[in-house]
Amino acid sequence: MTGGGQAASFVRDGEGGGSWGNRGSPTFADVVSSAVIRRAAMVKMVVIAALAALVATLVAVLIRWLPESASEEMDRITFVYWFATIICIGIFALVAAVIIEAVWAFRVQPDDDTDGPPIHGNTRLEIAWTIVPAILVIAIGVVSAVVLSKNADAGSNPLHVKVFAQQFAWRFEYPGKVMSDELVMPLHRNVKFEMQSADVIHSLWIPQMGQKQDVVPGITTEIVITPTRTGTFTLICTELCGLGHATMRAPVRVLDQPAFQAWLAKQRSAGGAGGATSGAAGGQTGGATSDTSALGKTTFASAGCGGCHTFTPAGTDAQVGPDLDNLAADAKAAGEPVADYVRQSIVDPNAVIAKGYQPNVMPPTFGDTLKPDELDALVAYLSGKGAS
Repeated sequence: MTGGGQAASFVRDGEGGGSWGNRGSPTFADVVSSAVIRRAAMVKMVVIAALAALVATLVAVLIRWLPESASEEMDRITFVYWFATIICIGIFALVAAVIIEAVWAFRVQPDDDTDGPPIHGNTRLEIAWTIVPAILVIAIGVVSAVVLSKNADAGSNPLHVKVFAQQFAWRFEYPGKVMSDELVMPLHRNVKFEMQSADVIHSLWIPQMGQKQDVVPGITTEIVITPTRTGTFTLICTELCGLGHATMRAPVRVLDQPAFQAWLAKQRSAGGAGGATSGAAGGQTGGATSDTSALGKTTFASAGCGGCHTFTPAGTDAQVGPDLDNLAADAKAAGEPVADYVRQSIVDPNAVIAKGYQPNVMPPTFGDTLKPDELDALVAYLSGKGAS
């Protein structure tokens, strides 16, 4: 295109003496008119950006995206969330304003098949939109790294709790060999979890406390939680771990320091089995029988049996595995005494497969993870119902 043709492409119809095209250079009126147009466009983009930012802010603030914090770690995670959200709102507002103004101001008129004016890039603008996002991303990375470091710091005197995960249950061991199927934590004290899995990958998460960590077979993973308010919560497995994954949960309680120490002392005096008395298996007296029943019921819950099986005495109705209310009939079909059939089904679940069920669903690890007295009590608890 020749110089005259190029200049002519900028002529605006109906502007007579104010047009550039035929004179080759802008007049003062042209410059003033162009400045007014640019100022008007900027004002419109500022208004659009403000409206976009308002809408995004309302969506971010009025909808509860995160649970109410119950730990110091969750407080820090929430800060990172809002830090990144504010940056995103600013970027969204800017981009929305530019796009909307560009689409409206430079839209093609009906039946206009002509080429647009020749333009080229703006170096300063390109440098700005490269440097500014880089700074923002670095800022988010630095803040996140600081929070990750602080959330992993257990301090000088944490409470050490060992976590054992298996399909589909959680068990917790406190100092003094206290075992529990309920997670109880003291208020305002760092709790360091040392986690192991007996079978597949699980993941520990208490939503209100933010921290989440995989529990991987063969290694010990760690996580730190510092509760900031008392109450009851739910521990959830967030890694798909099998058919009973959705039921792999555990109750969580946060107590003040005196109440926690009282609970821990009570567990120790009860034999460290989640409140059940020790020495519960195999006694012949009425008290020992009662203890066996209590330990059996506790073991049924802590081992996660209710996550897969229906068993009326325990109030469970899951249907992943066979109905335990029918153990007497199943044992008779297998040609074994009820107690022997139950024990074999726990220790070697693939030895006899109930009709209508698949092998390799129930974990074969309970023979190793349950203590002898727990196994005996669980067998008695289940076979007692099955024989009735």
